[in-house]
Amino acid sequence: MLKKGGRGPLFAFWTLLLAMMSGGALASTEYLSQEAFLSQAFDGAEPETRTLWLKGPLKSELNELMGEKYAKLRVRYWQRQGRSAWVLESIGKDKPITFGYVVESGVIVQAKVLVFREHRGWEIHREAFTRQYSGASLQDQRLSQSIDGISGATLSVHAMNRTAKMALYLADHVTQ
Repeated sequence: MLKKGGRGPLFAFWTLLLAMMSGGALASTEYLSQEAFLSQAFDGAEPETRTLWLKGPLKSELNELMGEKYAKLRVRYWQRQGRSAWVLESIGKDKPITFGYVVESGVIVQAKVLVFREHRGWEIHREAFTRQYSGASLQDQRLSQSIDGISGATLSVHAMNRTAKMALYLADHVTQ
């Protein structure tokens, strides 16, 4: 029996829900696993896994391109018959967002949001948004085509633009 003025089950429920939301437990959504992304990227065929070390001028130019310091020392990518797939992360507002890109002949042929961990901006995972990246290339450190933003998802869109440029840049620096 609850004492008068005590905290009951409804208070406990709201406290738990608030704690989960602020701690990020509810804010992480996997839209597509890395394995499923790679299977789609290479039509079910097995690509070769490779590693690109980020050092020297490559690292400096990458940092300049992204407009931020990229902390990782290497990037793993997958390649098959002139096509490369990249799984990259960038911070949206507070947390990393995981993206997948398929690059062929210097052009993005597929862009996906694999895991979204932010509280806002999740709309970027929708096909109507991600298909804007198809056909994009890198010209003078910018994407060759304009990407329409989403109200309330500005930082998530910026994160996707950064990683799209990164995928194109890195794809240009690997041997086919």
